[in-house]
Amino acid sequence: MLGRILLTIDGILLLVGAPIADYGPTHMFNPNWPPHAKFHNGQTITLSLLLGVATMFYTWRGATSPQLKREFMGAAAFTGSIYWLAGLCAILYPGTMGLDPEFGGPGFPQAPLFGFAAGCALLGSWLDRPGGKEKGV
Repeated sequence: MLGRILLTIDGILLLVGAPIADYGPTHMFNPNWPPHAKFHNGQTITLSLLLGVATMFYTWRGATSPQLKREFMGAAAFTGSIYWLAGLCAILYPGTMGLDPEFGGPGFPQAPLFGFAAGCALLGSWLDRPGGKEKGV
């Protein structure tokens, strides 16, 4: 059950946290951002919402066998972590910053949250994944 709780925390962060952070003055309503950057921001917000829904679906979907539960937990780990892992890797591209200069950058204040959320997804999946010989689901 602890695994599902961690995956749920991750799913809530995908559904609520990312859209709140990106649909505000630092991103979507930043007058310094060109329209194409805002397009990609909208794409990112939508991706976060879709991954959050998928994470919650696979986390709480009933399984009729231990193998099916393993598959669901693997899917929840994938959908729950890829957004955050991509965010951690984004800083590696040339000219990127986690925070624009007018908001106190350079910096990468998202890194701890991204690591925490990805950790919730991966650890949660592992904790709630049945063993190979487990009889119950």
